[in-house]
Amino acid sequence: MKLVVQVKLLPTPEQASALESTLRACNTAACAVAAVARQKGVYRNYDLRKHVYQAIKDQHRLGAQAAQHVIKKVSDSYQALKANIRAGNLGKPGSKRRCSAEAKPISFRWDAAQPYDARMLSWQPDARTVSIWTVDGRLKCVAYTGSPDQLKAVATLPVGECDLVHRDGMWFLYATVEVPEPELIDPAGFLGVDMGIANIAYDCDGNRYAGTRLNGYRRRQLRLRKRLQAKGTKSARRLLAKRRRKDARHAADVNHCIAKTIVTEAVRTGRGIAVENLTGIRDRVRLRKPQRVTLSSWSFHQLGAFLTYKARRAGIPLAKVDPRYTSQACHRCGHRDKRNRPDQETFTCRSCRVVAHADHNAALNIAQRGVEDWGAVNRPHAA
Repeated sequence: MKLVVQVKLLPTPEQASALESTLRACNTAACAVAAVARQKGVYRNYDLRKHVYQAIKDQHRLGAQAAQHVIKKVSDSYQALKANIRAGNLGKPGSKRRCSAEAKPISFRWDAAQPYDARMLSWQPDARTVSIWTVDGRLKCVAYTGSPDQLKAVATLPVGECDLVHRDGMWFLYATVEVPEPELIDPAGFLGVDMGIANIAYDCDGNRYAGTRLNGYRRRQLRLRKRLQAKGTKSARRLLAKRRRKDARHAADVNHCIAKTIVTEAVRTGRGIAVENLTGIRDRVRLRKPQRVTLSSWSFHQLGAFLTYKARRAGIPLAKVDPRYTSQACHRCGHRDKRNRPDQETFTCRSCRVVAHADHNAALNIAQRGVEDWGAVNRPHAA
């Protein structure tokens, strides 16, 4: 399986200037290619090369490999735009936002990420340096650093395509590495995980990963952003720029810790992991206005993605089950009724009178559905 490893570059001022010139040249060329693609209605990678390849090489001082990556970046961006339009993410047909996206060519920031392949970038793990192509020539001995795991990954695993990224005045390389993937175990049951807002996750063993602290943190950050935006001074804008992405980094760290704990427990007990398939939940669920910010900031997709790749690395099966009625059905007798859930925390079955925490009951139902789905796919003829 493929993983992305982030390492931080430590360029000298002269090297940083060359890297900046390279990103500016590549993204200026990408904007020009995007305009030609929109004008001629040609978006496929190889078809687009016939119209722009030689021109961007000559006009923007790009090498052959860099020119091809620029064209592919533009082609991939138009494919992503087409997918978003088809999914309705840019509004309904005829809406202002959608019409603007369909009419204007895609534009790129000067510091948008630029892909590099093995011909443009080489690693020297022993010296912790890279040799990287720029418009000012090849830069050798550009130092990099990272955590021990990141440094070990780029030193010992096959490295594929990398992205050069400039963020907050710092330079990074996002390297794609190939990680050996173990065979999936034959699970002795499933660990059901119910994901929610009040509780980020609740598993069928009764372990609760409470979201109270994270939700309180987000509310404080939201109030602070509102005050700074209302103030509008230069120092307030500077502080807003400094604090951007802080909330996202904090949530990602919390999700990493939760996913690691759940996968470790599944490995220890020899079980698979069952989660709800929550794709499209923001389109399906209707909430009152005060609750919309909470739902929009709920990073269930990220937690699901972390669980997926950590489970694959550990050889643990992960099943995504139908989420319908998991919170209304009794895990013991199967009776389903809206009145079984009198409030957010409480589940009381009106048939067998079992009482449980609502999220724990849902996690038990998810675990059972995981067993059923896994058996239906992997043991279809079992007695």
